[in-house]
Formats: sequence, structure tokens, C-alpha cells
Amino acid sequence: MAKDAILVLSGGLDSTTMLYEYRERIAMAVSFHYGSNHNDKELAFAKLHCERLGVPHIIIPLGFMKEHFQSSLLAGAEAIPEGNYDEQNMKSTVVPFRNGIMLSIAAGLAENNGLQYVMYANHSGDHAIYPDCRPEFTEAMNAAMHAGTWNNVELLSPYTNLTKAEIAAHGKALGIDYSETWSCYKGGEHHCGVCGTCRERIEALKEAGIKDKTIYDK
Repeated sequence: MAKDAILVLSGGLDSTTMLYEYRERIAMAVSFHYGSNHNDKELAFAKLHCERLGVPHIIIPLGFMKEHFQSSLLAGAEAIPEGNYDEQNMKSTVVPFRNGIMLSIAAGLAENNGLQYVMYANHSGDHAIYPDCRPEFTEAMNAAMHAGTWNNVELLSPYTNLTKAEIAAHGKALGIDYSETWSCYKGGEHHCGVCGTCRERIEALKEAGIKDKTIYDK
């Protein structure tokens, strides 16, 4: 298969799985440093996996988001809610139109590099909490990319209707070591084990039948 896509890669479980599952078609990956608590932890893993697979990788700074946007994701570890990964608990972690901004840049990179597709790893567990992960958003972004680029770039989001556990099952089949990914929104030395994203991660790996080698503080 021709390498015809650019992947938006965070270094988390979902996008890392997509990197491995679709590596035969991924020509390059792009990550963004937007000032979140866990950005540095995630990006180190994004860099690691791209180097391991020989995928060209660029990191683009988006410092204006931390400066001008309000979100607990940008406000320090103490602002991150603990407990279940659900709408009421996790709404404070929304960064306004984050995926829209990042996907727009990725579409420009795709056009510039003659690539036909942008890939990103949204999934069904995010639909209730994050508007820019929902199917109607991906459909609208796809239409905008297609209309706004000379080579009619398209958005591919093959995990849109999968659960995180189903994505982890894909990774299990690929032999991915998920201890080399980052989920915790607090961004400490280790995963905290109690925030919503840690809870979601623990449950997904358990449901997928994966022995969790992640170090958790709690």
C-alpha cells in the first residue's frame, strides 16, 4: 500500500495503536505541544514510536492555546478531576475546538506534502464529552478538508465507533506494549491511577485481556 496519510499522533493509547495498525500507509506523523499538563509525557512516547517504526515525525507548538483557552487540562495537575470517565466529571478537560485546530494544520501539511489523507484516533468513549470527537464533527471536517485543499484531502477516523477496549484489543494483536504510552491528564512522574483517563485506561486494558504494566501512583 502506498504511504498516503499523515497521522495526528498524541502518544496516547489510541493514536499509538493507529500508528502501528496503519503504519504501511502512514507517510508522516504530527504531534502538537499545546501546553497541557501531560504534553511532555505524551510527546516523548510519540517520538519513541515514530523512531522505532522509521516514520517521519514533527512536533508543532501551539502555545497560544494555553495562553488564551480555559481548560483543566491546561491548568495544572490539581485541576484534573478524579473519578469516572463520564460527561459530568470530565467536561472541565475540554480544550475548545482542540481537534479542529490540529486537524486543520494536519490538512495543510497533507496538502503541502501531496498526501491524500489525515488520520486521527477519536473513539466512541469520547463522544459524550468532546464535541470535536463526534461523528458529525468528523463528517464536517472531512467535507471542509475536501473542499479546502487542491488535492481534496480526506479525513479518516476508523476508530470513531470503537470503544477504547476494542482499540486496545487491536493493539494486543499487534503486540503493542501499552506501558510505552501515556494517558494520565495530571502528567506526573507516573500515571496517577485515579483521574478519569487513568480509570478509562485501566478498564480498557482489563477488558481487552491485557496485563497492565503501567506504573500507577494509586
